[in-house]
Amino acid sequence: MKTVIAGALGECVHVAGVMNFLRLAESAGWRTIFLGPAVSIEQLLRTAEEEHADLIGVSYRLTPETGERLLGELAEAADGLHERGVRFALGSTPPVAERARQLGFFERIFDGSEMTEEVIAYLKGQASITHTAADYPQSTVARLRWKAPLPLLRHHFGLPTLEATRDGVAQIAEARALDVISLGIDQDAQANFFHPERQDPRRRGAGGVPVRSAADYRSLYAASRRGNYPLLRTYSGTDDFIRLAEMYVDTINIAWCAIPLFWFNQMDGRGPWDVAGSIGEHQAVMQWYGQQGIPVELNEPHHWGMRDAPDVVCVVSAYLSAYNARACGVHDYIAQLMFNSPPGLSDAMDLAKMLAMLDIIAPLATEDFRIWRQTRTGLLSYPLQVDAARAHLAASVYVQMAVQPHIVHVVSYTEADHAATADDVIASCQMARRAIENALRGAPDLTADPRVQARRAELVQQAQFTLAAIAAIADRAVPDPFIDPGTLARAVQVGILDAPQLRNNRFAPGTIVTRFTAAGACLVIDSAGQPLLEQDRLAHLLQGA
Repeated sequence: MKTVIAGALGECVHVAGVMNFLRLAESAGWRTIFLGPAVSIEQLLRTAEEEHADLIGVSYRLTPETGERLLGELAEAADGLHERGVRFALGSTPPVAERARQLGFFERIFDGSEMTEEVIAYLKGQASITHTAADYPQSTVARLRWKAPLPLLRHHFGLPTLEATRDGVAQIAEARALDVISLGIDQDAQANFFHPERQDPRRRGAGGVPVRSAADYRSLYAASRRGNYPLLRTYSGTDDFIRLAEMYVDTINIAWCAIPLFWFNQMDGRGPWDVAGSIGEHQAVMQWYGQQGIPVELNEPHHWGMRDAPDVVCVVSAYLSAYNARACGVHDYIAQLMFNSPPGLSDAMDLAKMLAMLDIIAPLATEDFRIWRQTRTGLLSYPLQVDAARAHLAASVYVQMAVQPHIVHVVSYTEADHAATADDVIASCQMARRAIENALRGAPDLTADPRVQARRAELVQQAQFTLAAIAAIADRAVPDPFIDPGTLARAVQVGILDAPQLRNNRFAPGTIVTRFTAAGACLVIDSAGQPLLEQDRLAHLLQGA
């Protein structure tokens, strides 16, 4: 293990930056030694000799004139160590950094303008970031590992015109605000990309950017080739799934596929397939991406949560999602955890639900089926008032860090008012980044709350009854009910999987009624308004079914 020593030099007593540097070094695998404030050159070099330091970190944040003199003395005194290959890095203010660069002594100088991932990259052996494509991994898993322990940042972006979206993509990339731009394309592009005869010019740009050709996608990708070279991805569409997937790989090097299991069909009015038919199509898409070695995300649980489904149904849908992904040959599975959905959940009960989701899918993980955690703020949870919305974004992301996400899907604080502009995306990511870094410095363990742990265990237990009920309605000839489109569609049809907002839907009963408890959990209630355990609900539901 390599050793780094660091301290504030001379009369400088500012060590917050030193401590942060050493914390990041520990996360990158270094042995660290903190020398403290006001360290003399003699003490610094003596400790470096005694500890066989590989890297010496120096901080100086006072006047540039005294800093230039002191750092010059250090360079002269440390010449022997420098010649033996010991590396030196400086953290300072921009004026001090400007003078220090003229010395030509330090391998790397940090003036406070760098993003945390750049410091981590340096500590992992990348001497400098020149902001070329070679500096930033261009596949999801490689970028996850490169940026750890920080999570990747992802944000949707799509404006009503191609030109405005292209300019915005370039602005976001240049700002190095996030790692993954999810292109929000309009509904006609999702449903009718290969069918211009079905497109309606009056709907052009409704819900996102109106991409109409492979060249449009290539132009958006070209716009992203700057700054921190973010990855791109987009919706999997609601028809012609494989043709779209092939085009996405060819035009935008799609980072990963995101697709539901039960949705984007006739049930929610977003596609031409019935429920069973769309499940089969979605499974085929997962299998295709699995064969290409591209990660897959099933954005399934939050679709139930957004329709006020009880917590247990969301947990069950998380299991079915991961189960189907593994069965379809996916190797890297992104488990999406949308917090604040439904918005009435308390933070404690919301966190318990997410932990239950992770618990129930954990046994599915193997060396060939890796699970990556992605969190996000609920789409429907933002207040309209802008300052309150900003606070909600930061607070939600801070809570999300309790599950140690690999990806944080930032949802702009403007969500309740308008689709995010490039400026909104950049500002929202800066807020999220600060909340993330604050949490990584030592957040309390929110998962240890006894209320969270009790609800977490209860949901996993209750979910077993729901899964057993799905298995029980399968035909005897079905070898695996959890991947059989007919069985899964019937589970919705009879109400095993149900949500209040499915009322009057011809594919689901929509008769389930949910309420929030005083503690903030979303439960099923009976006709008398009393909480209904899952086993009791299912026993009543399946009588005579």
